[in-house]
Amino acid sequence: MDDLLREFLTETSESLDTVDNQLVKFEQEPNNAKILDNIFRLVHTIKGTCGFLGLPRLEALAHAGETLMGKFRDGMPVTGQAVTVILSSIDRIKEILAGLEATEAEPEGNDRDLIDKLEAMVEQGMAAMAAGAAPVADAPPLAPEAPAAAAPAKEMTTGTLIEQTLERPLRPGEVSLDELERAFRETAIEAPVPAAPVAKAEAKAEPA
Repeated sequence: MDDLLREFLTETSESLDTVDNQLVKFEQEPNNAKILDNIFRLVHTIKGTCGFLGLPRLEALAHAGETLMGKFRDGMPVTGQAVTVILSSIDRIKEILAGLEATEAEPEGNDRDLIDKLEAMVEQGMAAMAAGAAPVADAPPLAPEAPAAAAPAKEMTTGTLIEQTLERPLRPGEVSLDELERAFRETAIEAPVPAAPVAKAEAKAEPA
């Protein structure tokens, strides 16, 4: 047997023996970060070494398990169903390692059944997180409702003023509001008392 393969099998078996006790606790405490980290590191090491040794079946299964546990470490909720799939994956890894040790070659198979389940757990978990975050994402648009409600009233008022102003053409001798306001400002600068311009404005407004 190749020395690298023998060393890989020895170290992996020892790591699995250490993790075995934690797997039982993981079923009882699926949110235990320390246990999750230990299992994640084991699967990560198996995946990396398999790529180097050219063990595609073991690498593919370990990669799928690593991806799911990586999502758990990132905050995705741990479910009992996902834990069951992870435990089944660890058991399958042990079977592959046993065959590898006996024949010095990977047993035939592709473990698609478990890989599909692991990938499905990732998709379901991410969808659950997205659904839980949706109300928070939709919340900000609720704040502008008050200004939005006030805006139409302001627009209606402006529209009403414009409609009244343009209701008919100016009669001879009348001035527009803009011209009248401009005259008030000029008169206010020339004379401190604005009584006469106001009276004049009222007199001009009477024909309307």
